[in-house]
Amino acid sequence: MPAEPDPGEADGPGAVPVEDRLLTVRAAEGDEEAFEALVHRYGPRLLRLATRLLGNGGEAEDAVQDAFVSAWRKLPEFRGEAGFGTWIHRIVTNRCLNVLRARTSVADLDTVPEPAAPDHAVSPARAAESHATAEALAAAMAGLSSEQRVCWVLREVEGVPYETIADLVGISQEAVRARVFRARRCLTEAMAAWR
Repeated sequence: MPAEPDPGEADGPGAVPVEDRLLTVRAAEGDEEAFEALVHRYGPRLLRLATRLLGNGGEAEDAVQDAFVSAWRKLPEFRGEAGFGTWIHRIVTNRCLNVLRARTSVADLDTVPEPAAPDHAVSPARAAESHATAEALAAAMAGLSSEQRVCWVLREVEGVPYETIADLVGISQEAVRARVFRARRCLTEAMAAWR
């Protein structure tokens, strides 16, 4: 799924949307309604990202909420070199990285999201196989380093360009490519039995 474009109307390719700039300036001046508009605009997208990175809805909600609280507090210092969307994505990504680093190395399969309810036309054996595949993928994902997992999810699930991932994570594009490559290799090896 490709990354969603920043909402609002931009002045040109790669420019920050005008509406975002106005809302950000107003929010930095203490306008709670402007900040609330930014939360409504970016919140759902960030929650999906955090859920994919963390694999746990509760932790994802906490990470996004913490990120918005942090953004509100630091907004007066925001220089606007990047757009608000890029800035808040980086804050959420960093929060998720911190959570992933703090976890034990053992995968907690209780946090694996349940697969969608099986279609009544699907046999119980097929439904069990789908569930087992989802658990195996979650265990394989847990085997990745937090940095590999973040880069892989942003690239392969969210469709974020390498350049943007490098900016969000604070590393070079080459390092992003290397982490995505290693993650792909680890996941391919771990899931070989499921092909």
